Amino acid sequence: MKIGIVGVSGYGGSELLRLCATHPTFEIAYVGGDSSAGQSLAHRFPALTGHPAGKLLIQPFVPENLSGIDLLFASLPTGRSREPLARVAKDIRIVDIGGDHRFAEGWTYGLTELPTHRERIRGARRIANPGCYAAAALLALAPLVKEDLVESEGIVVDAKSGVTGTGRGGASDFGYAETNEDLFAYGLESHPHVPEIEQALSLLSGKKASIAFTPHLVPMTRGILATCYARPKGAPRPEQLYEAAESCYRGEPFIKLTPVERGRSAHTHWATGSNLAFLSYAVNQRTGLVLALGAIDNLGKGASAQALQNANLMTGQPETAGLTGLPLWL
Repeated sequence: MKIGIVGVSGYGGSELLRLCATHPTFEIAYVGGDSSAGQSLAHRFPALTGHPAGKLLIQPFVPENLSGIDLLFASLPTGRSREPLARVAKDIRIVDIGGDHRFAEGWTYGLTELPTHRERIRGARRIANPGCYAAAALLALAPLVKEDLVESEGIVVDAKSGVTGTGRGGASDFGYAETNEDLFAYGLESHPHVPEIEQALSLLSGKKASIAFTPHLVPMTRGILATCYARPKGAPRPEQLYEAAESCYRGEPFIKLTPVERGRSAHTHWATGSNLAFLSYAVNQRTGLVLALGAIDNLGKGASAQALQNANLMTGQPETAGLTGLPLWL
């Protein structure tokens, strides 16, 4: 099955390239880019020297000229994919990693493990990948909202991301010199993941959902930790929270439930380079607030690995194809 990747030189696109280069079924037949156009993949990514895909030249992205591929991954900055992807031939399946098509008409929201989403993804031809922050928060919160253990309104999401979460084309204040030995919040006035998370939670709960969301940038390369605070309904015990998560995610190959031990919970590094999501739950004994924590790789479950999981489902491949490698330990 022939696939293409547009935005191959960005963080998300290059991670997709890494995953697809060893996929048992997908053959990389087209790669598109902007500033890297004209370069061979082997020149841009020397590890591909000698690989069949290494000889491919990165092409300027002209949607009308795409041919000879079955599926296109689009890893373009939010705001730059809606118009060009509308011009891609209808017979080419698309997975959009950017934010332009989440909950848009004609597109299927692609966070596989959410209840009922897997079957929708299998029958779709246009998939909108979830946002990285949204993936971490929604996976942690979904079982609690679904089982009506917490209020769906007034949820607080405090999330921290590695610098790759801003994209290779991020603002100059997201560079190494500006972020090293620093920690800061951003997107305080508004953030595109807020309506995405609220809409997904509303669909799960069948009632209005609202969140207060604060993203932070931390001086690490990749990873997201979303710490979510919700008001309980009644007085759920931690065991009930885990029981809800176990029921929701039973048999899911990429979800790992992590008990809180000595006050510590899931780590972002446990997921580095993988499609795994580590989830932890607790109840604050002083306030009664429920805590739901999700740790993922923002380039993995938060972007490219999730996109590949969606593509596997869309094209009838085993869902785990190309995604069974272990995380990086160091």
